Amino acid sequence: MSALQALRAPGTAVVVSGVGLALPGADTPDALLRGAHAPGRAPGPFDTGARIGRRGHRYKDRATQLALCAALDALRDAALVPADSADGGELTVPGDTVGVVASSNLGNLDTACLTAAAIAEDSARSLSPMSLPNASSNVIASWVAIRHGLRGPNLMLCNGPTSGLDAVHWAATLVAAGRVRRALVVGVETHNAVVEDLLARPADDLLDGAAALVVEGARWAEERGARAVAVLGPYERRAGLAGCVRALLPEGGDGPGVWFTPERYEEPGADVGSPVPPAVPRHDVTTAVGRASGALGVLQCAAAIGWFGAEGAGVGAGEALITSGDDTADAVAGLLLRGPGEPLPEVSARSAMSAISAMECT
Repeated sequence: MSALQALRAPGTAVVVSGVGLALPGADTPDALLRGAHAPGRAPGPFDTGARIGRRGHRYKDRATQLALCAALDALRDAALVPADSADGGELTVPGDTVGVVASSNLGNLDTACLTAAAIAEDSARSLSPMSLPNASSNVIASWVAIRHGLRGPNLMLCNGPTSGLDAVHWAATLVAAGRVRRALVVGVETHNAVVEDLLARPADDLLDGAAALVVEGARWAEERGARAVAVLGPYERRAGLAGCVRALLPEGGDGPGVWFTPERYEEPGADVGSPVPPAVPRHDVTTAVGRASGALGVLQCAAAIGWFGAEGAGVGAGEALITSGDDTADAVAGLLLRGPGEPLPEVSARSAMSAISAMECT
């Protein structure tokens, strides 16, 4: 099947058609990529009110506000909402063609802990009816969908260090299976006293921000005139980093153009050897933005898209290897992200639907 045929065949290829960021000092993917090399951290927290306004957000937690900012940015970038509208405005496509997959391990941890403490100290009568909904684990995905009228499948993942890449994978699976034409993926984490205490890390070593992607069937993106900024390749989840990389990269090849490593990855000794050829450039986005937990995979995809623009000399060619998780049992996920100049891969809609059925049964 040619690239053009793949582009026009439903369920055969999934592309990224929009990127959004809510990070201090990094408004675009290329700025996020450059930030991986910048010494120190950007000063000051991200001002959510400057992007989405403050009206109606008083009782939303910090993670939800950050997610709404990145989501609006991505929807604008994908031309799914008007670029000149202050609040996003009406969708340019039917709401039931857009799903939401959000990832956050710690986003509303403070609300959940404070709610439990209030009940233990007094009773449920002491809880505020305005803040109580924030204790729900799916509050981030729900508010993003409600704000923009996204009526497709709505998923919230809290899946440890691989959660962000898992979210990208399941969004792509929903699209490939024909459940939706496009899906908004959001990864967000924030820091506060509860998170700092749980992780035993200072605030300046933890992410306070969000990233979002619009993943879309290539055919549907072409039909509405949207530009693809990346093409989703294969995804793997394995028991160790080396096995995950071997499953994604062809044996004996030169390796990808760039490798976005797991959080604070340390190269093994010479006697063990790295799973990726040493000549391949390495990037760890968390050195600039802080440890990202459930938002990591989405941030890595955004940085990879910045690399396509910077390294592809405007052509968008190349291949980025993205890995997240640690080297423990069943805790490493990997994804190949390809530049928009690369040929579109074939994806089986039947296998995608089988994966969804397996998830539903589980």
